[in-house]
Amino acid sequence: MVTFFEASIEQLSIHRIGNKMQDEFYVLSEEPLKIEDEFLSKLLLQYFLKPFEKINEVYRLIHSSDNLDLNEIFHFCTSIFDDAGCFHENSELMAKYLYEVSSHPKIKSGELYVVLFKNVQIEGELLDALGIFKSETKDTYLKILPVQSGFEMEYEESGIDINKLDKGALIFKTEKELGYKVMVADQTNRSSEAVYWKDDFLKLGIRNDSYNQTFNTLGVYKSFITSAVEAEFEVTKADKIDLLNKSMKYFKDKDSFDIDEFSREVIGNTIAIESFKTFKSNYEQEFSTEISDSFDISAAAVKSQTKNYKTVLKLDKNFHIYIHGNREFIEKGFDDGKSMNY
Repeated sequence: MVTFFEASIEQLSIHRIGNKMQDEFYVLSEEPLKIEDEFLSKLLLQYFLKPFEKINEVYRLIHSSDNLDLNEIFHFCTSIFDDAGCFHENSELMAKYLYEVSSHPKIKSGELYVVLFKNVQIEGELLDALGIFKSETKDTYLKILPVQSGFEMEYEESGIDINKLDKGALIFKTEKELGYKVMVADQTNRSSEAVYWKDDFLKLGIRNDSYNQTFNTLGVYKSFITSAVEAEFEVTKADKIDLLNKSMKYFKDKDSFDIDEFSREVIGNTIAIESFKTFKSNYEQEFSTEISDSFDISAAAVKSQTKNYKTVLKLDKNFHIYIHGNREFIEKGFDDGKSMNY
């Protein structure tokens, strides 16, 4: 979704953020970093922006009061977008704010990079963007150097792998009134303490567009088929795979989703249709997420969900059947001659 062929770094400030709970402090740089080496600039663009090439989900900056001005990151970003001359000052404020919300004892200290980009492309549009990144993981690197008699080896500790961005956010200078377009990368989001980046620091809400509507509907339907259906109805594994294949075909063939049309063409059974709609309603209430009954289908979201839709029927540990066709071509029975199920 993001490309950076034409992107450039306009300003870059680096600060160090300690963990407040560990009695560590923050260290602020006095001025932005001047980058005069063209190769270093290219490496930094790769380090900061390449992780976003395969990310599709777009967020918004939000606040629980619905007053965006109370979202600290929104305030800092708006100040920079309005006047690039106050970039470094606001990068310092971001560093102090991140330090204050780094309240979990397991949060790692690290460097905070605040970057002002030009010409980053998102959804076909070239925009200015503000990048906020944090490096937490350090690696040791070996260096092989030629000498007269052959080679010698050195090592460098506490280096940063440019192919492993720990945390990042891109905030695009567009749709300000909605909370900007925001994309997030977080390589440590499996741990409970890592949610501070999205929830406490950035305060994000999912953009409720066609991508998320498509992605969530496919996810809800898959959960319904793989969990609820078996509890309510008598279905075989082949039947469940067939229902998943039908739904994926619907989303690939259609330009828009309509829940009544989808229910008729994919589910068919009246009782199961009502069960699915109830399941969807319960999901919306549980996760405070509204999924419309009709919306334009996002091809990118369908592609993203395809990998989550399994079409493999496991017969036993030695035999699996990949099902891509019609359920009617599958027959289950018992072979009297071989005394085996088929």
